[in-house]
Amino acid sequence: MQQIIDRRLAGKNKSIGNRERFLRRHKEQIREAVKRAIDGRGIRDIERGEEIHIPKRDLSEPVFGHGQGGVREIVHPGNQEYIRGDRIERPKGGGGGGSGSGQASDQGEGEDDFAFALTKEEFMQVFFEDLALPHLVRTQLAEVPEWKTHRAGFSSDGTPNNLHVVRSMRGAIGRRIAIGAASRRELHEMEDRLAVLKAELQPGDAVAEREIEALEEEIARLRARVERIPYLDPIDLRFRNRVRVPVPTSKAVMFCLMDVSGSMDEARKELSKRFFILLYLFLTRHYERIELVFIRHHTQAQEVGEHDFFHARETGGTVVSSALVLMEEIIRARYSPSEWNIYGAQASDGDNWHHDSGRCRELLGDKLLPLVRYYAYVQVAEEEQNLWEEYTQLQAGHRHFAMRKATSADQIYPVFRDLFKKEGKQAA
Repeated sequence: MQQIIDRRLAGKNKSIGNRERFLRRHKEQIREAVKRAIDGRGIRDIERGEEIHIPKRDLSEPVFGHGQGGVREIVHPGNQEYIRGDRIERPKGGGGGGSGSGQASDQGEGEDDFAFALTKEEFMQVFFEDLALPHLVRTQLAEVPEWKTHRAGFSSDGTPNNLHVVRSMRGAIGRRIAIGAASRRELHEMEDRLAVLKAELQPGDAVAEREIEALEEEIARLRARVERIPYLDPIDLRFRNRVRVPVPTSKAVMFCLMDVSGSMDEARKELSKRFFILLYLFLTRHYERIELVFIRHHTQAQEVGEHDFFHARETGGTVVSSALVLMEEIIRARYSPSEWNIYGAQASDGDNWHHDSGRCRELLGDKLLPLVRYYAYVQVAEEEQNLWEEYTQLQAGHRHFAMRKATSADQIYPVFRDLFKKEGKQAA
C-alpha cells in the first residue's frame, strides 16, 4: 500500500508533527505563558503570537537504563592516556557544568530556559481552548439551509470523476452475455456438428464436402456477429449518484450590551472593551454562522456598528433598562427564538438609576431570559451596586444566567473562561 505524506506546509528544517507533539506534551506551561501574555497586552495587539519560555527542568523526560544485576559481557574502548592506578586531575574552573558567561536576567529567564515562538494561530488555539457557547442546540431549517451530500446509489449519467469502473464493467459483462448467448450457443452446436462431419468424411464424398463448406461459412458469420458486440457501450457506464439533503443549522446571535454612562471612567470602559474583544474573537473563530449585535447605552440605548461600539466617546446618565428593551425589540423583529440560538453579554459598573434597577430585573427575568440560551453579566466595579443586588435575585432561579466581577485587567481572562467554559469542564 502506498502512503503519501504532504509536507508542503512545513517550512525548511521544520517538522509539523514534532511541533504538535511538543505543544501537547508541555500544554500546561504553554497555557500559563499565554495567560500571562494576555494580562499584559492592549486591545489592539491581543491577536498575535508570543515567545514562550519553558525552564529546562520542565523538559526532562524519563530514561530507561540497564540495572547492575545479571551476567553481562561488556567491551570498553581503550585509551592512550591512562592506565590503572593513574590519578586524574580535577577539572579546572570548578566542578560545575556552567560556562560562567551567561547574563543576569530580571525576567526569570536564563540560558537553561527553552524559548520558542508560538504563531498567531497556535496562540489563539491555546487561548480559546475548552471554550464554547453553552447550550447551543440545532434549530429548525433556515431559509438558506446547510446541505449535506449523501450517496444515493448509481445513475447512468454523471461526470467522469464520479465514474464507477467496477459497476460499469459488471454491466458490460452482463450485456455481452445476454446479447451473445443465443449466437454463442448456436455457434457451439455448429462447431460440434462440423467436427462430426469432418470425422465421418469419406474421400470423394462431394455432398459431405459441400455441407462442410456451408457449415464453415455459417460458423464464420456467427463468429463475426459475436465479435461485433462492443466490449464497453455507453449504456454500460454507471456513475456514483449523490444527493443533497438539508440539515438543521446551528444559527446563533450574540448581543453585546455595554454601559457608556458618566460613571464608567476610562479604566472601566477599558475592562469592558477587553471582555467584548475576547468575546468577539472567540465567536468569530469558533462559529461560522453567528451574528453580533452591539448595543451601547447611557440614558438611551442605541444599536451601533463594531467601530462605534468600541471607539465612540458619547456619554451621559445611566438607564440600563433602555438597553434591555432595545434588545427585546431586536429579537422580536429579527431573531425568532425558534430559529436562532440567542445569547447576551452585558458589561457595566452596576451604577444605575435606583428606580430603574428593579425594572431591569423584571425585564431580564420575564422577557429576555425565556428567549435566550445564555446571558452573562460582568460588573467592572467591586462595589455592591443596586443593579448587582437586583440581578443576584435572578441567579438562583435561572440556570442559564451567570454574573461575575472583574476589577482589573488580569481578572478579565479568568472571568471570560469561567463564563464560557465548555459544559462539564472546569475553568482554567
